[in-house]
Parts: sequence; C-alpha cells; structure tokens
Amino acid sequence: MKKKKIQLFDVVIWFIATFLLIIVLYPLLLVVVNSVSDPDMVAAGKVIFLPKGFNLDGYIEFFKDKDILTGYANTLFYTIFGTCINLLVTVPAGYALSKRTVPGKSFFMTMFLITMYFSGGMIPTFLVVNKLGLYNTRWILLILGAFSTYNCIICKSFFGSIPHELEESAEIDGCSPMRVFIKIVLPISRALLGVMVLYFAVGHWNSYFSALIYITDDSLQPLQIFLRRIIILAEQAAKSELGAELDVSFANREVLLRYSTIVVSSLPLMILYPFLQKYFEKGVLIGSVKG
Repeated sequence: MKKKKIQLFDVVIWFIATFLLIIVLYPLLLVVVNSVSDPDMVAAGKVIFLPKGFNLDGYIEFFKDKDILTGYANTLFYTIFGTCINLLVTVPAGYALSKRTVPGKSFFMTMFLITMYFSGGMIPTFLVVNKLGLYNTRWILLILGAFSTYNCIICKSFFGSIPHELEESAEIDGCSPMRVFIKIVLPISRALLGVMVLYFAVGHWNSYFSALIYITDDSLQPLQIFLRRIIILAEQAAKSELGAELDVSFANREVLLRYSTIVVSSLPLMILYPFLQKYFEKGVLIGSVKG
C-alpha cells in the first residue's frame, strides 16, 4: 500500500486549522487560568498561560453567593423548559409546512418569513407583554421567542427530504398523521433534533436582554444578569478615583469572581456538546442543496 504523498495544500490547511484552533482555545484557557490565579497577578496582567498564585477563592465566593446560585438555578430552569417549548412549537410546524397537501401553506410560510425581517418593536412588544400579565413572570422568558422561523425553515427542509413513501406505507397500515410523526418521522430525525436542542439551549443559556427588560424580581433573574452586574461592579471599582486599598481589593475580588462565574456558567453547555456532537456535523448540513 502506497503512502499518501503530503502536498503543499495539505500543509497549508493544517497550518490554518491549527492557527484557528489556537485562536479559539486560548481565550477559553486564559479564562480558566485567571479563575484559579492570584487576583493581583491577574490585575497586573502577569497571567498568560499558567496560573500564578493558585487559589480557589473565586469559586468559593461563587458558591457562597446566594444570588448567583439562584440565578444559576433559574437559568437551568429557563434553558430546560424553554428548549422543550421551542421543540414542541417549532419542530411540528416545520413538519406541517413540509407537506404539499397542507392548505394555506404558502400563506403561512410568507407570514413567518415576514416576522424574520420586521417586528412591532420593543415598546409595542412591552405593552403587549404587560397587557397579557406576563411582565415579571417566568412565563415571559419561556413564551417570548418560543417559535423560531429560521429553525422552522431548517426543520421544513429536513422533513421535506424524507421519502414520502415511508409515511404512505405507515398510513396504509392504519397510522394516523400524528402517529406517523411520532413513531416514524421523529425517530429518524435525531440529527435534526440534536441540532435544534443545541441551538435553542445555547440561545436560552446566553440570553439576558429579555430578562433585563421584562424581569425586575431578583428571584426570577437568570445567571447572565448577575454576571453582568459583577462585570459592571468590577469595572466601576477599577475606575474608582479614590485609589483606596479597599477599592483595589474589591475590584480584584470582583474580577476573580467574574472569571469563576464564566467558567461555572459555561460548564453545562460544554458537557452537553459532546453528546450532541455526533448529530451536529450532519445536522449543520440540513437544508443544503444536494446534487
């Protein structure tokens, strides 16, 4: 068996891939290293690759702060239940729109596409939310954005690629449309569902703007709001003109807590991704043009 000859093109591709990998991994590594380093070393910019003055004070402060733990629990709640609602609304809609026999299919698709580019605006949306009694409730973060037109189009393209004969044979055997969808279509759509779960979960986990506008009760706030507060407090303390030792100590503590919070808040998605990675490679090509 002849060995494959290494070409210049292969070398260039490996070089570019390695360079991009370093660009992506280094910021992650730096955040982890800063979270376990001496805050004075971090503030002085002396931490580059390895931790200096190893300590876990940031993580201790994180788990001692009840507000942050409350925000963490709230984010888990919004992510899990919000993703379930997204799937229940978006995936069946994509399946229905993939059927040629659905009456008014073109009309509904046009209406959905319009919402991708035009909206009523922030103030009308706020007025509607307040009128419906959803302001300052958990439901607003679960219902608002429950339907995604972009993801619905992805679902529609995927379901449209499933052979129609497969569903017809099930219907001949006596299956209802709902049973065909649940028993036949969904089991062979794991790649699609894996990608949808990842897209929706990441969106809910990183979301903070809706909570900033519609949630005022701290007991309902997600983790990202508390992380935002930590960052603002750290910046204000660092820019303080008093120059007191207390201010410097407070700023360093907030910086360390910021890095620790980022690490802990990123862990669930980092743990989730390896389980969905096998579906992700196939799923990102869903809807692509096939020759």
